[in-house]
Amino acid sequence: MKTDLTDTTASKINKALVKGRRAIGTPAVGMVLTLVVVTDEENAYDALKSASDASHEHPSRTLVVIKRVSRSLRDRTRSRLDAEVRVGADAGTGETVILRLYGDVVDHAQSVVLPLLLPDAPVVVWWPVNAPLDPAQDPLGALAQRRVTDTYACEKPVEELAARAAAYTPGDTDLSWTRITPWRSMLAAALDQVACQVQGVEVEGEEFNPSCELLAMWLADRLDVPVRRSRSAGPGLTAVRMDTDCGPISLDRADGSLATLSIQGQPQRAVALKRRETAELIAEELRRLDPDDTYASALRYGVERLKSPNGDGAPAKGEREGVPAPVESAAKAPADRATAQAPVKKAAAK
Repeated sequence: MKTDLTDTTASKINKALVKGRRAIGTPAVGMVLTLVVVTDEENAYDALKSASDASHEHPSRTLVVIKRVSRSLRDRTRSRLDAEVRVGADAGTGETVILRLYGDVVDHAQSVVLPLLLPDAPVVVWWPVNAPLDPAQDPLGALAQRRVTDTYACEKPVEELAARAAAYTPGDTDLSWTRITPWRSMLAAALDQVACQVQGVEVEGEEFNPSCELLAMWLADRLDVPVRRSRSAGPGLTAVRMDTDCGPISLDRADGSLATLSIQGQPQRAVALKRRETAELIAEELRRLDPDDTYASALRYGVERLKSPNGDGAPAKGEREGVPAPVESAAKAPADRATAQAPVKKAAAK
């Protein structure tokens, strides 16, 4: 059931939700959380489809906030809120409200969203694109226990990782981190099968793929060994190679679907490592609403501390030996205030 409301208010939207539930014969509210999706008109369809698919695992009230750009000065000074209310089969297993904001109300989206949040239920805010540099300080992000961004959608994802580290607040996470969960699980399982000391690691993947950087930072942080970042044509992550005192260990995925795990002295094994859809990533993030300390530790390690692509580990041009770059200092600042985590020699899955 769909209900269109033009130039409306939050109170009228709540009444439309109650009326819609009664019309389909389900007056009880059975949602477990509120998912707020902040996007633009161009990406709204894909984001809403992913959120709807994820709701089959996590029934939720989905609030899609679309900030419309007014073309004229007169339109920019006129505030208006249009809404589309979906319940029943049109909203997956929960409820969906699409909010289109015009004029001055664009800068006060939190005042529209706040009355529509489910009472006594956690709130998750997701920015598919155009995420703020400090999600916790964003007016909408301040309403949430979890804040989900996606650096893969950024123009300069590697620089964005440094900014995320500088502004990290418990509860922040990123879909670029979620994408490497199967890789981290497989690498941890491979290291559990051998009693070897890792001496060095190479992570191979696309040049501007933040998931490759995050995996390299996680390995460097947890194993406390040099990690070299090398480039490939993709898709995404293509290989991780570890040098150990028992022989090489490699996880190679050339086609984005099937990977080959090779351990010295053991037969090669084919493992499924397919590239997952956004709906699967969101569903995974909604399974846990507590802060992800492993992500925080990897992020704070600092992308600038990875070895250069040629493997020499030399400082970048214009950077003096032993003096951290300014962006690295900003990325490490929160870590200085946090409790230091002792490195471990074996990787742990998320």
